[in-house]
Amino acid sequence: MRLLVLGGTNFVGRSVVEAALGRGWEVTVFNRGRLAAPPPGVRALTGDRTAPGGLAALEGEETWDAVVDTWSQAPRAVHEAARLLGDRAGRYVYVSSCSVYTWAPPAGYDESAPVVEGAAPDAEQTDYARDKRGGELAALDVFGADRSVLVRCGLILGPYENVGRLPWWLTRTARGGPVLAPGPRALPLQYIDARDLAEWIVGAVEQQLSGPYNLMSPQGHTTMGELLDTCAEVTGGRAELRWTEPQVILDAGIEPWTQLPVWVPPGTDMHDALHAADVSPALATGLRCRPVAETVADTWRWVRSLDGEPPFSPRAVKGLDPEVEAKVLGLDRRVDGGVSSTTP
Repeated sequence: MRLLVLGGTNFVGRSVVEAALGRGWEVTVFNRGRLAAPPPGVRALTGDRTAPGGLAALEGEETWDAVVDTWSQAPRAVHEAARLLGDRAGRYVYVSSCSVYTWAPPAGYDESAPVVEGAAPDAEQTDYARDKRGGELAALDVFGADRSVLVRCGLILGPYENVGRLPWWLTRTARGGPVLAPGPRALPLQYIDARDLAEWIVGAVEQQLSGPYNLMSPQGHTTMGELLDTCAEVTGGRAELRWTEPQVILDAGIEPWTQLPVWVPPGTDMHDALHAADVSPALATGLRCRPVAETVADTWRWVRSLDGEPPFSPRAVKGLDPEVEAKVLGLDRRVDGGVSSTTP
């Protein structure tokens, strides 16, 4: 197989490149060349798809079995790439998002759920949901329903994560001390390891699949308790998880998902939308999800290998301010001699 990845050096794109290399494919990446170098054996083309003439490196007669595109800004960029490659690629795999569904989809929603309105394939950047839906429409406009794969992801975790959700929990538990753990412990979570997502994508190309697919783990693949217990364990066991009722957290004005990454309160539309999708079509076509312990341990290994902070994207999470955490936990946070300390 010959694969072209638009991007290919960061998070999902990099995982797709590594999955394709693992199957012996010939891989080309196209990007601005500003982030990490591609893995050995990958051909790199340079260009800025947002600039006039920025796709010049992709012009010519070269063909690929498939294109994988992870773009999440102006749909126009997807449309331009698709039109350039329409007669030179077998399939267009667009990495989309479950955010394209009209908010908030009910628990158990599948790929037939209504999608957002107001998206267009040639649109400039608007908001995340309409940008992703516009990217889908761009792929469909050129490649049609029979040659387009729309990968509607939910929460994506794993090594190279540039949104910072799992890295935030790992760095927080690594600091040790009392940690605000949002309950309940048994809260079911649904996510996808970027490497499992990548393996499904290359498998979809091999199977010549088409159409939309929800790409997350089965509902309840893990729980909030298992996730944070594993974070505390792999980072040295110095963290004391203090499980806190959801209402206490909400009454403190703490934002689910952003200030406490991954977590959303149970019994809410937000939880149903983010952690309760039907993924049976993906499972039936080869999706396999590794244990959460492997995802957490490998992500911590990657975080520790970095020289400084992880390379976060503009959509990176904020995390919880230590002062707010201490207040909710009933701790007295003082500064002595310039060093912050927390005492009961």
